[in-house]
Amino acid sequence: MIEHLSESIIGRVPAHNKENISVQVKLRLQRFGSKKRPFYRIVAANSQDKRDGKFLDIVGIYHPLVKEGEQTRLDTEKINQWLARGATPSETVQSILSRAGIWKEHMAVKARNKAEKKKRSQKPAAV
Repeated sequence: MIEHLSESIIGRVPAHNKENISVQVKLRLQRFGSKKRPFYRIVAANSQDKRDGKFLDIVGIYHPLVKEGEQTRLDTEKINQWLARGATPSETVQSILSRAGIWKEHMAVKARNKAEKKKRSQKPAAV
């Protein structure tokens, strides 16, 4: 997916800048609703695109004006896929994910993978 994304972005960049392309995907809010009645989609988007512009995937919905238990609907599978691919959540989205328990779970998995990788690299070679 990231490879396809970088190809589409490279098509929009002048030729002399194509060597230094790195795509940063962010999980962020996209505003909808009328004046003083907002609701937000939580989307995976290229960090260089506008707030309400193009996005790659819708991963949830956030209604700040609804009572606490019904404010969010999250697709945890999609969120975990994007986080595993290296997507960075905005501060607000990170707060929403923390309240849902997704962020803590992701950080635990990330720490476990890092520990396993470190453990594998420190194993002495059999002589």
